[in-house]
Amino acid sequence: MSTMNSSLPLAGVRVLDLSRILAGPWCGMVLADLGAEVIKVEHPGRGDDTRDWGLRVGSTETAYFNSVNRNKRSVTLDLQTAEGQEIARELARKSDVVIQNFKYGGIDKLGLGYERLREEQPGLIYCSISGYDRTGPEAARPGYDLVVQGEAGLMALNGEAHQPPLKFGVAAVDLFTGMYSAQAILAALFERHKTGKGRHIEMALFDCGLMITAYYGLEALLMGEDPPRYGNAHPSIVPYGVFDAQDGPLVITVGNNSQFARFCTEVIERPDLAADERFKTNILRSANRAALMPEINRELGRRKRKQLLEQLTRSGIPCGEVLGLHEALTSKRATDAGLVTTQPHPEAGSVNVLAPPYRFDGERLPVRSAPPQLGEGTREVLQSLLGLSEEKLSQLKANGVV
Repeated sequence: MSTMNSSLPLAGVRVLDLSRILAGPWCGMVLADLGAEVIKVEHPGRGDDTRDWGLRVGSTETAYFNSVNRNKRSVTLDLQTAEGQEIARELARKSDVVIQNFKYGGIDKLGLGYERLREEQPGLIYCSISGYDRTGPEAARPGYDLVVQGEAGLMALNGEAHQPPLKFGVAAVDLFTGMYSAQAILAALFERHKTGKGRHIEMALFDCGLMITAYYGLEALLMGEDPPRYGNAHPSIVPYGVFDAQDGPLVITVGNNSQFARFCTEVIERPDLAADERFKTNILRSANRAALMPEINRELGRRKRKQLLEQLTRSGIPCGEVLGLHEALTSKRATDAGLVTTQPHPEAGSVNVLAPPYRFDGERLPVRSAPPQLGEGTREVLQSLLGLSEEKLSQLKANGVV
């Protein structure tokens, strides 16, 4: 076990991250943020596929890669070679956790499957991430976020009623699968502390995608059909959603009947709407939204956003601006919270890295290291953990193993 970063919750835990793209690396980054020593294994030539996705940072990184690989070390190994496989097994023997998302059966062909590794380390926690249930008929199907968004019904619940099915703005299934995987690993680590035994955790993108349909999913089962889509509005709370002021959009969430009364009388100055029997309760407002919403939209459209936000706040009604992504990341709120950091970069000079969202005892967990250049940790990790000599490392490099 690692002895680094003793003040962090997962200090002393070493993770061998054999995964690539998004779900697995996100899982590894969560553990790294919490203090684990995460060794990311990549191909010596091309590295993780995401090193070639999106906007370039330096010669080996992109914004996409950087978003899921902070606080890790990069070690290059060609796992198609016998020497690379043996080095990976040695690293696994010195690790507490292994994460992998190879295609079905691929990891076993490399001699890095769970059954092989646990023979040498019964306490190993091994997390396999796949597209579909590994015990089912689709076990060999590769998993892609967009495909699963379609198959899990997520695209069918997203967007406005008049739109065709719409994907989420980010790869939500991959991200949730990474988070679910990290939670399962943390539970297994806790259990191992009591029993000394490891676990094989198996996570599937489809399973996680279906879970995040949440209340919409259960409503579909109750109704026996798809619930209606309301876009930025709420399916059961009215008025609640994104509205257009005279000079820009804002969010207004009128959560109960007393808030609705204050909204009508104090914000849009329409006490007649508060007194109308059709709008007295939220259930009635939902049933009569077609009559209510044009009146509300007309009143909001006559007023400036700043004025509305100030009055909504005075009236105790939750509200906020709708910001662009760059606006949000550079806002005073994000800056004051320390959510965007600037890290030194050997080629680009500096690079923006988002900070972990976790706070412990009032302190945000740090960005200990920027996302790594390809192979930046190979020499140090293999020398310190495996005792490989300079001569051996040079030979491995000459043979294309590292």
